[in-house]
Amino acid sequence: MVGAVLLSMRPKQWIKNLLVLAALIFSKHLLDAADVLRSIAALAVFCLLSGAVYIINDIADRENDRRHPRKKDRPIASGRLSPARAGGAAAVLAGVGLVAGWLIDWRFALVGFGYFVLQLAYTWRLKRVVVLDVMVVAVGFALRAISGTFVIDVVISPWLLVCTILLALFLAVAKRRHELMFLEGGGISHRSVLGKYSERLLDQMTAVATSATVIAYCLYTIAPETVAKFCTPYLILTFPFVLFGIYRYLYLVYRRDEGGEPEKIFISDGPLLIDMLLWLAAVVVILYVRF
Repeated sequence: MVGAVLLSMRPKQWIKNLLVLAALIFSKHLLDAADVLRSIAALAVFCLLSGAVYIINDIADRENDRRHPRKKDRPIASGRLSPARAGGAAAVLAGVGLVAGWLIDWRFALVGFGYFVLQLAYTWRLKRVVVLDVMVVAVGFALRAISGTFVIDVVISPWLLVCTILLALFLAVAKRRHELMFLEGGGISHRSVLGKYSERLLDQMTAVATSATVIAYCLYTIAPETVAKFCTPYLILTFPFVLFGIYRYLYLVYRRDEGGEPEKIFISDGPLLIDMLLWLAAVVVILYVRF
């Protein structure tokens, strides 16, 4: 049962929760041991909350998941974990996560609670509302980034928040396109909102999200307030890594028919993984090393 619960929490998708650490890096608090420990604790809390959400989602979607070529093997859909036990586990995870979040910082706990309620609304209703479904996913990413600021008591940059939302929109739209193409008509029975999309519409939405993400990040790196905050004009040097990462992801979506599992792509595609590590290294060097 423990193994089935852990699998239902989808540990592979916890990579999304790394956004909680964004504030730690971009506030230049990465060398503060206390803030690092608090941020790691916050990351663990979001893993508990998101894990609870994934379990609840699998309970709600178990009938549809049984008709999906891949999701049918999930513990709840396959019958290895009963809905009653899964629901009990989700309640415990959410409870522990919210209490732990409150002990870290009450503002962080409120953001975590807001994230949890929003994801429940997405599970039961919002994921069936066209366009709003992908926007809710983007807001979920933004809440992760915002929560990390309260843990170390800093103010998040509006630019960084916009970039996070746009990048999340890009990934969510690409995922919808993959679902529409991969399931070939049967996707509508699995996810009803797909019937309201079309390949052309999703391609246009992808183009808009891609352009907006690239432009927003570029403007963020050269904005006067960014240069003044970090005391360096060199953050623009990280832009090529972002551009390559976006283009590489588009290549994987359009030429290799991937995109259904962004978290899997990030850790399995060699060029993309190397690019992200180089971007992170460049950011750390530019922000923390005086030239």
